[in-house]
Amino acid sequence: MKNRFVKFSAIFMVGAIAVGGGSRAVAYASPLQAGISAALADCLNNSENALDTEEESEPERTEPEEKTICGYKNLGVAVVDNYLNVRETADENGKIKGKMPAKAGCEILGEENGWYQIRSGKVTGYVKSDFIATGKKAAALAEKYQTTVATVNTQTVYIREEPNTECTILTIVTTGEELEAVEEKDGWVEVKLDDENGFVCADYVDISQELKKAMTITEATYGEGVSDVRLSLVQKALSYVGNPYVWGGTSLTNGADCSGFTMRILAMYGVYLPHSSRAQAGYGRSVSASELMPGDLIFYGSGSSISHVAIYIGNGQIVHASNSRDGIKVSNAFYRTPICCRRYL
Repeated sequence: MKNRFVKFSAIFMVGAIAVGGGSRAVAYASPLQAGISAALADCLNNSENALDTEEESEPERTEPEEKTICGYKNLGVAVVDNYLNVRETADENGKIKGKMPAKAGCEILGEENGWYQIRSGKVTGYVKSDFIATGKKAAALAEKYQTTVATVNTQTVYIREEPNTECTILTIVTTGEELEAVEEKDGWVEVKLDDENGFVCADYVDISQELKKAMTITEATYGEGVSDVRLSLVQKALSYVGNPYVWGGTSLTNGADCSGFTMRILAMYGVYLPHSSRAQAGYGRSVSASELMPGDLIFYGSGSSISHVAIYIGNGQIVHASNSRDGIKVSNAFYRTPICCRRYL
């Protein structure tokens, strides 16, 4: 490039001397002068082309995309029958912070004496490495067990009975709520809402491939007048978190649906209810949402039609047999609009 610049400068100077006489010199230019002018023009054109070529050939610099599987950079998958305890420290006596359901995914953060430090959902803690698949095995499990999830990306959104704005509103769900997506079509996403299906506008959800996540178990803050019986009921119900959901089931270990779960838990404390969420709402006495105490039941559905029931555990939370994807889990009590609340104890 330096030699070309010197050559170009020399030709330019000679040309300047040859044509420096003004218009008269141009009118009577000699063949030598004409040749110098042509050479000057060629040199200019070639220099511009060379610069263009150099600019075009400059490679674009892009940051390499880091490969993830279901959102995890270092994927681990729980290989257990029901659930895996996530502990505060890397030992068997560590406080339980949460539970990873079978085939749940996690980010492996480190390893310590046969334990993995992991992050899954809102839970960070330690799990026994013997029960976590990694590498190719984890990737294969993720491919098999991942589901399509619709995550609410706005403050609140309607779940409707049909894919249009003229039909019945089943309920309202809040930001960050994850719903299993069944199908996306014509601007609507069909989703599973506990043990029924509904439709949400595609603009208000983000679609992704997900594995189950660990579920947080927080100690409820109980108010005055809460009996030991209520505390015991809540702790008993929480002990089954992570166990499977089975439609029509009544087994706390092998699978229960929402009303099968509440029926079995309350029966342990002398309250015998039928196996139907609608029927269960006909027992006990009505209380308002502001009056709820641990052990009360909250009923959900569409309009006045009840289709789901959960146990209130205090601190604005419930435990319930949600659906086949999540099993028995802890949720925000007002993740959808309650129809009524009942007290039995």
